[in-house]
Amino acid sequence: MKTNQDKDGLRFRQTLPESRRIVVKIGSKVIVGAGGRPDRRRIAGLVAQVAEIRRAGCETVLVSSGAIASGMEALGIARRPSTVPDLQMCAAVGQVRLMTLYRDLFAKERVLAGQLLLTHDDFDRRLSVANLRRTMDHLLRAGVVPVVNENDAVADEEVKAYMSLGDNDHLASLVARQTRSDLLVMLSSVDGLRRPLSGGRTARVPFVESIGRATMALVRPAEAGAISKGGMDSKLRAAAACMQAGCNVVIADGRRRDVLRRILAGEDEGTLFPAVPQ
Repeated sequence: MKTNQDKDGLRFRQTLPESRRIVVKIGSKVIVGAGGRPDRRRIAGLVAQVAEIRRAGCETVLVSSGAIASGMEALGIARRPSTVPDLQMCAAVGQVRLMTLYRDLFAKERVLAGQLLLTHDDFDRRLSVANLRRTMDHLLRAGVVPVVNENDAVADEEVKAYMSLGDNDHLASLVARQTRSDLLVMLSSVDGLRRPLSGGRTARVPFVESIGRATMALVRPAEAGAISKGGMDSKLRAAAACMQAGCNVVIADGRRRDVLRRILAGEDEGTLFPAVPQ
């Protein structure tokens, strides 16, 4: 028997296929294998889905983590460094490798990709925000898929501050809000927010209408030293900001086959956080 919340979730999901501007955030754990190497097959599958969405007429922005992990692979570093200079070194090496891979994969799909490297300053100053919006609008109208990442090689606040861009969760939220997007999809290594059951088991939460203390109590901070820096707590903070700005949010498992196609078809995939009516 379906609850009222289930019915509300289904109703909101039916609006997702109507999204016309989408931000897709891909976390490090989605595209980087256990050994620290980029999973090219998985990245290619996600690129194919993004390209399909773009060809269908939906303006799409890709926010991708993975630059530091790509640099770690190239430099032979097994564990995420703890010092800012080492992190910046990994980012400088890895960003080139990651963007080259995206460029080549999108080219196979006959879609042009462009790169945007951003820092906190780009969102803190009115002129920079205006320039960012203008650049993004021109890219999207030209059919280009912007590939966005934090400029880790120069922005040490990303790797030091508590309220950092959180494995690009906060960055994706900022991009979605500043581009007035309809939907933010955050692809992670879990299938959404989960709640505890008896016996140590957990269950996916399909729909969350508002994020408060009870919701935040379900998560814990990311593990220090891991390849990925974000966690569900940073995703919930990003989702809450987008909801208040009128943007729907879905957190889902980016490793699942056809995950983007399923979300954009309005299927019960991941956890949906509906936009607050403006």
